[in-house]
Formats: sequence, structure tokens, C-alpha cells
Amino acid sequence: MRELFLSILVGLIFSTGALGNSASAAEKLSSTRPNILFLFTDDQRADTIRALGNPHIKTPNLDSLVKSGFVFRNAYCLGGNIGAVCTPSRNMLLSGRAYFRWKGNLASGNDPNFPVSMNQAGYATYHHGKRGNTALEIQARFQHNQYINETKERVSGQPGKAIVDAAIEFLRTKKDERPFFMYLAFEAPHDPRVAAKEYLDLYERAKIPLPKNYLPQHPFNNGEQVIRDEMLAPWPRTPDEIRRHLHEYYAVISGLDHHIGRLLQCLKDLGQYDNTIIIFSSDHGLAIGSHGLMGKQNIYEAGMKAPLIFTGPGIRKGRSDALVYLLDIFPTVCHLAGAPIPPGLDGQSLKPVLDGKSRGVRDTLFLSYRDVQRAIRDERWKLIRYPQINRTQLFDLRRDPDEIHDLATEASQARRIERMIAALREWQDKLGDAAPLASANPSDPTFTPPSEEELEKLRPKRKM
Repeated sequence: MRELFLSILVGLIFSTGALGNSASAAEKLSSTRPNILFLFTDDQRADTIRALGNPHIKTPNLDSLVKSGFVFRNAYCLGGNIGAVCTPSRNMLLSGRAYFRWKGNLASGNDPNFPVSMNQAGYATYHHGKRGNTALEIQARFQHNQYINETKERVSGQPGKAIVDAAIEFLRTKKDERPFFMYLAFEAPHDPRVAAKEYLDLYERAKIPLPKNYLPQHPFNNGEQVIRDEMLAPWPRTPDEIRRHLHEYYAVISGLDHHIGRLLQCLKDLGQYDNTIIIFSSDHGLAIGSHGLMGKQNIYEAGMKAPLIFTGPGIRKGRSDALVYLLDIFPTVCHLAGAPIPPGLDGQSLKPVLDGKSRGVRDTLFLSYRDVQRAIRDERWKLIRYPQINRTQLFDLRRDPDEIHDLATEASQARRIERMIAALREWQDKLGDAAPLASANPSDPTFTPPSEEELEKLRPKRKM
């Protein structure tokens, strides 16, 4: 009842637009609300936390969040309209809207967005993160907004330290009595992955297993295999090369975990930990050898799936297989904070799932990457469509979560494929996605890696 009362009262406050008495009322209400700490990493696969089933990585502080909180095991970035998928992911996260809705390549800062909603709900809003591939217009709406030099920080050997140092200083010196909403957009574990010796020494490279779906090369042309991320390792991808990348990747994640632990300890020292909802996630995943790929320019599970954890006051312990998007985080936090959820969002509040009142908020998920890949998945099945080569893949994720066995050519699956293609078209209509699912003049489905000379010409100077 208390949550319902707060939500109704805040809705009345902000719908009237009376900013005089309303502002003071909001300040009084805000003092009864939990702080919210949102930890958001860069390029972190869903399977890179020990407590979520990876015994080969060391993440004790993230493990503590998993053990005390609620985990969404099927959380996805919806996709990307450019190769730097970080950009649309963060714009969708902060706007709550799919990228097809935007007039340009980025979400507008003038539409409803995360920081404005939390400002209006009486929170002291704080953002610190990378400047590149982000949502600058929206991030400017945070009351405290600052950026790191991500290029410098990624080679410092101490991933996340600069952001955590500043966050600790803010918390220790904060005199504002309002609860805080703190969004920390870390630069790691995006490449270049440089970790101090203390983190590298946590691992013995030769003992790091390859992904179960490791391949030396992707078996066909997926439409985006000659892009910066894919040029981080030569073809074929050898086991030694993939282990080198995984070693550095895991070490950076362990370093980041260490500094996140410092921030969690600060909250405890200040007596704020038990009154802080903590959310941990990432902008998308990363292949690193899965399916013979290296980057996030694909809509396999490794590319689009991210960890998503909620913990703190009012959050029960549990796990869910609900199909969720990262853009659901915005309305969910509004709901948890008792703030109005803006109309017109594509994201949906996950609070009914967190409270155990619902198994999910949607029956299917739609995924997309530029005009070269589309996918749909339901509780069990996932279909991927490659329009440029007129190819379809079908995976039974219940039996084959690593997407190793393509069932699309089996006659017994023809009706299923037909139904899922129809559902995929419905999603396109709903979101305003006009990309065709087939080509009258398909491209060559074979993929031939470029020569070293060709690679030198293709390598961009700017990092994604």
C-alpha cells in the first residue's frame, strides 16, 4: 500500500506542473526512498560472472550481488543500427525506446528519458562514464555529469578505478539529503584490455577453456565480418589466440570487480548499503571466439545477451527466465522508486517479475543488427534471418543454449519457421522496421577473409 500511495502521490505532483509546493513535497517524499546505484559495463558477456555458472572467472564482488539479489537470465540488447553497438544500446537504455523510433541515429534528449524522470522524482542524479559511443544529449540531463578519457583508462591496468574513485568521493562529501541515483558507465571490459599483473596472475592462460561454440571461422557471410571488432584477431581464429583474448578479458573483469568491491564497501562504511538498490548490467555481449566471431556485430546469444542483476531493499532473491530488454531497466527503476513511468516507452517495468507476481512481460523478443540480421526468440526457440543471403537459422535454446545445432533445414521444423517468420514481421511492423527479410539478388553466402594488404586498408583509425 505504501508503494501504491507514493506512486499515486508523485504522479499527481508531476502531472500538475506546480513546481512550487510540488517541489518541496517531492523532496519530502524522496527522503523515504532507496538510493539507486546502476553499474553498467562495456562489452561484458552474460556468462562472465562466476556465480552465474562460469567457474573459470573470478568475480567475488559481483558474485555477492548475484547471491543476494534477483537475476534475469535472458536480458538482451535489442540490437544496433551501427557497428558501434554501444551507442544504440545506451541510447535505448536511457530513452526506453527502440532505435527505430528515433528521427536520427540517436535518441533525443528532449523526449522522456531516465535522468529527467529521476530528477523529477526527487533524486540527486549522478552520471560518470565514457564520452564516446554514448547518449550525450540525455546524459547532459544528469545533475552531476562527467566523463573519463576512456582511451587512457583502458590502458591504465586498473579498470574502473577512475570512475569508482570519483563516486566514492561524491558519496563521502555529499551534503544533499535527497537519495541518489548514480549511473556509472564503465569503460571496461572493452578493448584494448589492459589489466595489471595482479589480475592477470589470477589466471593460467592454458587452462582457460574455449567457448563451447568456438569455431576458427564463421561458416558463412553474416553481412558484417570485416569490421573493426572482427579484425582484432586473424583468420582462422586459433585456440591460442582466443585464449589470449579471454585471458585479458577475464583479467580486466576481475580488476573491474575489485574496484566495484571498493564502492560497495564505501556504501557499507557510510551506512547506505542496506538502503541502496544496486543494478548491474552491460550494454551487450561479445563473441570472443564464439561462432568464429570476435565482436558484438551479431545477434547470437554471445553478442546480444548481457548480465542483469537487481539487489537491495525490497528485492527478493531469485532468478527468472523472462525475456527482457536492457531498455526495460528505465521503467523498472521508475516503478521501484515510486515514480511515474513516462508514456510511449518500448521498455516495460520488470517489477511484477521481481515481486513474483508474473513470469514475464512479453512472450517473444525481437533482435536486429543494421539491415543484415534479424532474429526472434520465444521461451524455447530462436530464429535468425540473414536477408542479404536469404539464409535462416533455427536453434532449440532449451537443448542447445550455445546455438551449435542449426535445425532450419529439418523438414519437421518448416511450420515452426513459418510461424516465427510471421511473428518476426509483426515485430517489424510494431517497431517501424522496414528492412526486408529476403533479397531478390542475394549476396554470395561464402566468406573469404581479407588478405593482410586488404586489412590494412580497411582498418579504421577510430576505435569503437
